[in-house]
Amino acid sequence: MHSHDHSHGAHHHHEVPTNLTRAFVIGIALNVVFVMLEAVTGFWLHSLALLTDAGHNLSDVASLVLALLATRLATKKATDDYTYGFKKSTTLVSLFNAVLLLVAVGAIGWEAFQRLGQPQEVGGQYIAYVSGIGILVNAGTALLFLRDKDKDLNVKGAYLHMAADALVSLGVVIAGIAIYFTNWFWIDSVISLVIIAVILWSTWSLLTESLKLSLDGVPSGVNLPAIRQLLINFPGVKNVHDLHIWAMSTTENALTAHLVVQENTSDTLLAHIREELAHHHQINHATIQIEKVNQPVCEQTCEHAH
Repeated sequence: MHSHDHSHGAHHHHEVPTNLTRAFVIGIALNVVFVMLEAVTGFWLHSLALLTDAGHNLSDVASLVLALLATRLATKKATDDYTYGFKKSTTLVSLFNAVLLLVAVGAIGWEAFQRLGQPQEVGGQYIAYVSGIGILVNAGTALLFLRDKDKDLNVKGAYLHMAADALVSLGVVIAGIAIYFTNWFWIDSVISLVIIAVILWSTWSLLTESLKLSLDGVPSGVNLPAIRQLLINFPGVKNVHDLHIWAMSTTENALTAHLVVQENTSDTLLAHIREELAHHHQINHATIQIEKVNQPVCEQTCEHAH
């Protein structure tokens, strides 16, 4: 029989930080008000650039709401049906947000191309005014997430969206000024296509990383070969096999591994491994199976029987 030793480093159910919840709520409120202003003005001026940006900001509102919901779900305790809890919802929401943005820009891009041949007269100065407000709203919202953006993929997604929106709004301000002084109304459609390019650039990394995590790929920033070498280097460890690393959520990573060890291996081995993985390799949940060196290597059938 193989001995199973499970070490769960930093295995805690954290509440959502109050400052992060506040950041989401403030960001959602500011963007809802701005989307209404931008949409009304866009329809009034027949400005595709404003309507494009309003649609983009509306998708960001949905993203913020879903991200907040997923962040709160991640704190719910595990159940008999969901033994890991609902942490994975954060990864799924990140993927959904990225896909939502790509669908939105596809529809907007089609409209922009159609309008290039038939530009409509728009009021450049009003476009500049409204987009100037957008710079303040989006940059302010992005700053709310600056502190936590490297701790959670959802928060990073929110930060990237808001920062990109601020740049987009700046571009629309410049376009509005150019339209006002030149009456080149085709600029309105061109700036819509520029917005689409910015959105695609800012969303691509979010899409690829969230898709990777949804497929239980090794999270970015986690070096599997280095972890394998770390485990092998521990005194008494002769071999490592069946090493798996995946993301339980956008903030927590898990590891399972089988260690082949010598008979007289120290009882403190697992504690040392747990500490190293948690503090230096972003592994919050480690499940280690110990196999003595004179025992046969666990086969696939054994692995699936656990």
